[in-house]
Amino acid sequence: MRAIEELMQEHRVIEVVLTGLERMGHGATEDGEVNQAMGEKAVEILRNFVDRCHHAKEEQHLFPWMAARGVPREGGPLEVMLHEHEQGRHHVGMMVRVLPGASRGDTEALRVFGAHARSYARLLRQHIGREDGVLYPMAERVLTAEDDQHLVKAFEAIEREEMGEGVHGKYHRWAHDLAGHRG
Repeated sequence: MRAIEELMQEHRVIEVVLTGLERMGHGATEDGEVNQAMGEKAVEILRNFVDRCHHAKEEQHLFPWMAARGVPREGGPLEVMLHEHEQGRHHVGMMVRVLPGASRGDTEALRVFGAHARSYARLLRQHIGREDGVLYPMAERVLTAEDDQHLVKAFEAIEREEMGEGVHGKYHRWAHDLAGHRG
């Protein structure tokens, strides 16, 4: 299914971002520093590419289609995924809140940033594993070829409306910048 393949490809980009975020979290707690510009890039990717694009595709389209095909919204994998999306938003919100202080070297802000960066990365790595290994194969079993075509079109609309022209590519480049950044 093309829609599932697209989501899985996005997971590979998100994993690159998580590598950079883990380094930032380590730098915050172990080295006592967070680069403001790189921190801003990281949270922009997390807010826009991960949440407003990738999670929106799932929450607004994939999950409702799966529910319509008999996958329960409550008490099953869809509820777990939605809960984890909310947990991720909390971690990102905390990183945004303390980033200015962390980049100035404030000890408490550095601790909080580092803790939430590492917690977010750990959460998302486990989340991606569950989606790739359980949820997406389930989707491929219950969704029809027509559902897939609808999802592909809906995903294109999200990218066009939420991301804009060329933004997806920019975030891919930034992901690799973050993963290779030291300090």
